[in-house]
Amino acid sequence: MSGSSPELPIVVLDALMPTAQRLVVNRRGSTVWDVESHRGHYAVKLGHPIEATADWPAQPWTALAPAREGAVLHRLGLDDLAYGEWERGTWNFQPWHEGPDLYRLWEPCREKDSPVEPHTSVALGCVEALAELHTKGWAHGDVQPAHFIIGPERTHLIDLALARGGHVPEGYDLPFRGCLVHYEAPEIARSVLTTGEAEPTQEADVYGLGASLLISATGWRAMEYPDDAPRPVQREAVANGKRRPVRVPGPLGELIDAMLSHAPEDRPTIYEAGKALSRVLAAEDRLTEAPVRAH
Repeated sequence: MSGSSPELPIVVLDALMPTAQRLVVNRRGSTVWDVESHRGHYAVKLGHPIEATADWPAQPWTALAPAREGAVLHRLGLDDLAYGEWERGTWNFQPWHEGPDLYRLWEPCREKDSPVEPHTSVALGCVEALAELHTKGWAHGDVQPAHFIIGPERTHLIDLALARGGHVPEGYDLPFRGCLVHYEAPEIARSVLTTGEAEPTQEADVYGLGASLLISATGWRAMEYPDDAPRPVQREAVANGKRRPVRVPGPLGELIDAMLSHAPEDRPTIYEAGKALSRVLAAEDRLTEAPVRAH
């Protein structure tokens, strides 16, 4: 793949026999494809090791991520998928979910002097998607705006390669060394700084969703650190709780503020967040439906 356009491996081509395919992500350690076939419409993920550079250590675990995600999805009851190995790592395919991610959908909210406010219904859809995972006893581990796909009928939570909550085949398992620091809970950052690893939790997922809603609505990270700060410096800021004020108006802002609480036990559960947003949405609906009285 180095120096040329990536291609789907033969094992995937044989399984899907694509009628159309489009490369949508090509980054260090992974590629993602949008593939249509007579079998259905799929996202295909390929993983391969990241080689060491002057700035980054080698990351062999990226080769295992697609198969680990496939194993997680299978444990969660998804049958329309497959995963396995190819010459450079592992792969999976799973149903393609159409729609913008949370950050892209709320782009109008971030424009200067925009009258557009983040919709409560969208936030509730994200909460419901995460609650569905938590109900099954799992933690996602990598909650971020790009992983909430806002579909026409429901919101989908994707990228479960780092999820914890059930058995994963030993050959495909990998340690959890944190996620994107913008969305990493203080206790996760602290553990990674101390031991190099951490354990994903549902409480940390709630924090990650709060940080995702905040940055999508305002463009601001939850924590204060320089844009070009090295990752350990970012984690130190997160672990020490250097948090910005939440500048999202109304009940949604109050909920985000609670979700970003430094201590895990001070955060609402995902179910409590869902109830709070449902009440807000019901109140908004009543205001919309209220008859206009002539004066």
